[in-house]
Amino acid sequence: MRQPTRLDYCQYLLSSPLNDTLTHFADHSAGFSHDMINRYLAGDRIPPRLVWEHVKDHIALTPKGYVIFDDPVLDKRHARKIA
Repeated sequence: MRQPTRLDYCQYLLSSPLNDTLTHFADHSAGFSHDMINRYLAGDRIPPRLVWEHVKDHIALTPKGYVIFDDPVLDKRHARKIA
């Protein structure tokens, strides 16, 4: 079984704009488990410049538009409620 790569993860993000969880990625990617993807992401850092280079042509700029990046990772030991 091969390990996930940056290309695998970036292609997943580009093709799945509504659900970008590791569980969804693992459920829809042959050969990758949630744990494999989690270990890969813990060790790899994708610089914002690289992400922007790949998505900028797909974003329609408008005067009232926003691009929001959110890191939904919470430290579960201290989280009392996760929305």
